[in-house]
Amino acid sequence: MSADPLLDETIDPAGLAAEDDTHEGGRPDDRVDDERHDEENRLKPEYLRAVRTALEEDRRGELYELVEPLHPADVADLLELLDNDQRAELTIAISDLMTSEVVAELNDWVREEMMEGMPAEAVALIAEQLETDDAVQMIEDMGADEREAVLAEMDAEDRAAIESALSYPEETAGRLMSREFVAVPEHFTVGDLIDYLRVHGTLLGDFFEVFVVDEAHHPVGTCALSWILTTPRQVALTDVMKRDQTVIPVLMDQEEVALMFQKYALISAAVIDSTGRLVGQMTVDDVVHIISEEAGEDALLLSGAGDGDINEPIREAFSSRVRWLVANLGTALVASLIIAAFGAAIEQLVALAILMPIVASIGGNAGTQTMAVTVRAIATNQLTRANTGKILWREMRVAILNGVTIAVLVGIATALVFDWKLGGVIALAMVINVVTAGLAGVLVPVLFERAKQDPAVASSVFVTMVTDSMGFFAFLGLAVASGLVG
Repeated sequence: MSADPLLDETIDPAGLAAEDDTHEGGRPDDRVDDERHDEENRLKPEYLRAVRTALEEDRRGELYELVEPLHPADVADLLELLDNDQRAELTIAISDLMTSEVVAELNDWVREEMMEGMPAEAVALIAEQLETDDAVQMIEDMGADEREAVLAEMDAEDRAAIESALSYPEETAGRLMSREFVAVPEHFTVGDLIDYLRVHGTLLGDFFEVFVVDEAHHPVGTCALSWILTTPRQVALTDVMKRDQTVIPVLMDQEEVALMFQKYALISAAVIDSTGRLVGQMTVDDVVHIISEEAGEDALLLSGAGDGDINEPIREAFSSRVRWLVANLGTALVASLIIAAFGAAIEQLVALAILMPIVASIGGNAGTQTMAVTVRAIATNQLTRANTGKILWREMRVAILNGVTIAVLVGIATALVFDWKLGGVIALAMVINVVTAGLAGVLVPVLFERAKQDPAVASSVFVTMVTDSMGFFAFLGLAVASGLVG
């Protein structure tokens, strides 16, 4: 039996759950909702139909009852699932439920549309309730005049914080960092810190660690909350703080910030300006958002789909996608010119026209595989100048193995259907094209990266051009060289 009677008390989780279920309002985070959510915690189609019916029939009371129990994140999901005119009607019907938490969870395009229809003072009120980084994300996409109108309605302190954040480039730590953090002087004891936290607790918000700073406000160490709670009051912070800390320059790109959190398993990190002063912090919840955003962005850029957001206006979606289709049209002409050069050979042997797409398709897929691996390796700093040659040689060996395997299968099938000579030609062409695809899949993204361009943006267009052109050239050229056609 434990010496401490407090540790002998048994806590019944079921009892706690039962107690939580009695909370007024029945929020989704303390009850299992089988009326509005499915097993994957998504809003059910039946629930969405009920909301739309209440909107169409203007039953405000019923509508409010339907939406009131939802978590802010679910209210945001509901708004995104509705049409533009329905969003406006719902917002009016549940105005007091449209909290800052709901606005923070909204999709960027949906939030921007909603903000456009609201007066500046209403937007300012919402922004003041948000964390600085969320408020900045909401305001940064507004037009200059609209942004100034909103800032003019805000409290001076909040306005200064947002204007300071907007002065930093987009997608940098300075733009994304939170300015709400806990920093105490290094002469504090643990008791001093606890007393400080008790007095100022309502102003501090949520935090994971305390930053210890010197007289110049430079971070000299950190204290985890667990250390503070388990250390005697009289112990000096300098005796228990962790001096070896990871700090983030205010102009560091968000992708590098995410990699740093991943590499060093950080929960939070201090952000410093050019003089080394502590100006903010990045926390893991911000980084999770960054990782999700960057991963989605790279995947969409590889396909030339722009933002790829289903809430993106049609005009913007068309503009972002069509320019890459036009570029792809230009590169496709290169492959067409190669086919035209061998037109006479194709006329003599129709089998060449039948088999050409196979060579180009396999090469294109092989190139896309290698390119995806390379772009990801560049994004995660796994591929650097120091190991480019090693990675290239690795991918070439993989390409050779893939090429030989596919060549044997295609060669045997072609020999059985047509003749052994054509089977040998397509097999050799397949090896050449798959190896070329492996080479292009590495070199094209690397060259874009060395030229200070995003390798995810245009790599696919050029890799496809290389594999299609080489596939047609190798296959048709070998057919002519082997004497299959004159």
